Amino acid sequence: MGHRHFNGLKTALLFGVLWAVLLAIWALFFRNSVGMLWFFVFLGLASTAYGYWNSDKIAIRSMQAYPVTEQEQPVMYRVVRELSARANQPMPKLYVSPTQAPNAFATGRNPQKAAVCCTEGILQILDERELRGVLGHELMHVYNRDILTSSIAAAVAGVITSLAQFLLFFGGGGDRRDNNGNALAAIALAILAPLAATVIQLAISRTREYDADEDGATLTGDPMALASALRKLESGTQAAPLPADQKLVDVSHLMIANPFKAGAVSKLFSTHPPMADRIQRLEAMAGQQGGITYY
Repeated sequence: MGHRHFNGLKTALLFGVLWAVLLAIWALFFRNSVGMLWFFVFLGLASTAYGYWNSDKIAIRSMQAYPVTEQEQPVMYRVVRELSARANQPMPKLYVSPTQAPNAFATGRNPQKAAVCCTEGILQILDERELRGVLGHELMHVYNRDILTSSIAAAVAGVITSLAQFLLFFGGGGDRRDNNGNALAAIALAILAPLAATVIQLAISRTREYDADEDGATLTGDPMALASALRKLESGTQAAPLPADQKLVDVSHLMIANPFKAGAVSKLFSTHPPMADRIQRLEAMAGQQGGITYY
């Protein structure tokens, strides 16, 4: 479980940097305007709390998914029931999204409110063993409380962006110009701080994907099944990408694979780690002595 400990530490360090950026803006420009700071904090937390509380509904609605019965999707039910029981967790609600783009996601603020969704496309290209690997990954996002983690990161990043925009258009709080003397520094920070916050937020998302891969493979006891599934998803998502609609962009970080057409965007701005890295880690995991113990 070495990677898991490393990923947890990395997530904590990234959060530390994110908070440091926020505190730097406050200390430099809003120290004499505490009320303004708390106003933006309240707005950021309020909007994020709404998204967190309704995360399952928002994601399901964005993918136009529909609930399925055990008669309609017996394999999904059998696999998820087995893995949920193995993890000693309640059975989540199951959905299918009517799209040929192969993908899957899990959402919900806790295991009792969880929902797992597969697209019609992924159900067509994966065999049962590979689907089991994918569903193990998705369930671990719920069990690891990754929706909460991503929501907190989004809240802090949102507050940083709001403060920076205020700083850019209206200037800092209090007597910033007297204390700092350089308006160019304020402009530079107003531009660079949201960029840094976004990069850190996306890095947290990528780190949680690595954790879900490792923990999901531990839950299923079969890391090579997930590795095989990721290979198929890498080519499948490029052959049938989702349209880059904003509502889909907003929930794309929940999906097991980047659902959009690959472009020249830097890895820094990706919600998902490179597939090759994820597959390599899973292969290394399978090659460790003694194999993988069940969750």
